Amino acid sequence: MGSPISGLIAEIYLQSLERTRIKPLLDTKRIIFYIRYIDDILIIYDTTQISQDIITHYANTINNNLQLCPTPEQNNRVSFLDLAIIRNTPHLEIDIFRKSTTTDTISYLSNHPLQQKLAAHRLLIDRMLNLPLHKNRLENEWQTILHIAKNNHFPTALNHNPRHHMAQKRTQFPSPTQPTNPRKNEKCTTFTFISSNIRKVTNLFK
Repeated sequence: MGSPISGLIAEIYLQSLERTRIKPLLDTKRIIFYIRYIDDILIIYDTTQISQDIITHYANTINNNLQLCPTPEQNNRVSFLDLAIIRNTPHLEIDIFRKSTTTDTISYLSNHPLQQKLAAHRLLIDRMLNLPLHKNRLENEWQTILHIAKNNHFPTALNHNPRHHMAQKRTQFPSPTQPTNPRKNEKCTTFTFISSNIRKVTNLFK
């Protein structure tokens, strides 16, 4: 923390440890799957070959300043980042995971630019539509989003159309395999602050 390069140095160090200390466990198949995002780690292991206590003890002896604090699977469910991974044999299912302290969005009454408030709201909708959620979980998530919007004083009119708007918006983007025609002589500029006047200017270039 403090220096802009700190994150890069930490990532280089962690990848070095993973290559020298974690990869051997993967090669023996005792740990079947290992993935990390910054400091959140998801591990799938063979319970006939190794236990959680052995993994934790091994990880915590690598470096005294790095301690693994595992959250084991409970009721066939484990959380990773903002997802709940559910073991429903023979398949895995996912759901949205929220901490009890989460607020999920920005209050509509706050002094943030309107674009930020709308972006925070649309992010929830876009995540819901992009994940392969079961039909019942999809509907539950939509009701949760409506509840969050209401608690954060979002106008009711915003809550009826975004779900369909986001779905239609994605269909407008070309497929990655389709060639795109870049705009010729395209020029860009950056505005360092935001106001209604800036919005009028940027609208001229749409």
